[in-house]
Amino acid sequence: MLELNEKKIIGTVIRLHSADNIVIARTDVSIGQKVDSENFISKSQVPAGHKIAARDIKAGEPIMKYSVCIGFAAVDIAAGSYVHSHNVLFQEFDRDYAYGKDYIKTSYVDNEAQARFMGYLRDDGKVGTRNFIGILSTVNCSATVVHKVAEYFTKERLKDFPNIDGVVGLTHGLGCGMEMSGEPMDLLRRTIGGYARHPNFAGTLLIGLGCERNQLSGLVAQEGLSVSNRFKTFIMQESGGTRVTIEAAIKEVEKMLPEANLAARQSLPVSELKIGLQCGGSDGFSSITANPALGAAMDILVRHGGTAILSETPEIYGVEHTLTRRAQSRVVGEKLIERIKWWKEDYSTGRDVQINGAVSPGNQVGGLANIFEKSLGSSMKGGTSGLMEVYKYAESVSQHGLVFMDTPGFDPVSATGQIAGGANLIMFTTGRGSMFGAKPVPSIKLATNTPMYNRLTEDMDLNCGVILDGIETLEETAGKIFDLMIQVASGEKTKSELLGLGDHEFVPWNIGIMS
Repeated sequence: MLELNEKKIIGTVIRLHSADNIVIARTDVSIGQKVDSENFISKSQVPAGHKIAARDIKAGEPIMKYSVCIGFAAVDIAAGSYVHSHNVLFQEFDRDYAYGKDYIKTSYVDNEAQARFMGYLRDDGKVGTRNFIGILSTVNCSATVVHKVAEYFTKERLKDFPNIDGVVGLTHGLGCGMEMSGEPMDLLRRTIGGYARHPNFAGTLLIGLGCERNQLSGLVAQEGLSVSNRFKTFIMQESGGTRVTIEAAIKEVEKMLPEANLAARQSLPVSELKIGLQCGGSDGFSSITANPALGAAMDILVRHGGTAILSETPEIYGVEHTLTRRAQSRVVGEKLIERIKWWKEDYSTGRDVQINGAVSPGNQVGGLANIFEKSLGSSMKGGTSGLMEVYKYAESVSQHGLVFMDTPGFDPVSATGQIAGGANLIMFTTGRGSMFGAKPVPSIKLATNTPMYNRLTEDMDLNCGVILDGIETLEETAGKIFDLMIQVASGEKTKSELLGLGDHEFVPWNIGIMS
């Protein structure tokens, strides 16, 4: 790949690799405009972020971006022509997984030089970046009770507990009318269990109805949870119903508040940070600015001993070989391919979903032709470090370094799995302007381009479009991302937190049959 981090971007178009047969329009390009750097005249109006043929491309020839195939020419394409979904054919091609061939062992910084942040060290040794009390539901039937309990604790009622970030109610639409055993139920339970144990919660309540398939007792047993001063359970049908359960749950939260308020931030190494990596509303600049800059920041984090969790399996499909080549072992690489095969052969065969080619209308408008091109940019969030482990959805992440968690590409579902796995901060890149937050974990929003950032400054935390504007190098922006990550982990509020986002983004993955 072109070492964009070593230079500032200038000019009308951006060449990403010497072997590419396309370039990216840095600004809108008009018909008849001469592009001196590539020695062609534009034959089309090409929006910023979209592709232009840098030379004549024959029908059937691979379209190369960053020297990676993102599709094939559906027709002969003349130099200077607009290249997009209308003339790019999505079809399978052979990929060499070359397990571990490009793996390079991480060179860690010395312990005394390791960056630090101000976090919460819990009794079990886990580290939090926020200090919430959480109310969770086993089933949709207890959702109203959960929200009523959380809504009771207004800012006024919490004014005497300044060290508590809030009381949050997280509910979902599952828990009954589903398979009673097997992976769908196991997945739901480990998701809820992961939140119940999350270090960003000083205490949690789990509320069930009583007759649901996701029995509270079964969930507690499977996840190894036990009632304590920090974890309480309620079954509505045994507690006296809706009103009585709400009142009893409120009293339990009131008992938790004084101890939760005693939590104090202390200096901790960034090796305790687990960062969930997300992208949504991607555009043609995602692979040039925010995603590689975030990846470079994650390389810094990994060298300091921290953990970066790359996810969204449909959005690494087509470039998964670039990850297997970086796997620390064949076993790790094969875990990733097993997940890809499950998606392709068992889960989504014949379905109109993006792993089978088509990306969203927003992605199309933003300049992405198909899932191969989107995946190329999405995978860059993981930087260049070795792939150390692969996890199923919501499994507890214990391995440090770059890891992968199997999740859908839908952001709330993907982030829910990462948080259940232990992510204590989310980094989220966007080109179109996704609005996202995920309590109890702060989400940092990184904009790929300046026009969108300027329109949505209330939602965006940092503008990576300065790379495109020639103001900063990728490396300089990566340093700012790393610094911002430490500030937010230490308590600085993100834009999504200031807007109050995150109450409705707890969305466990529903992979089973509803009945």
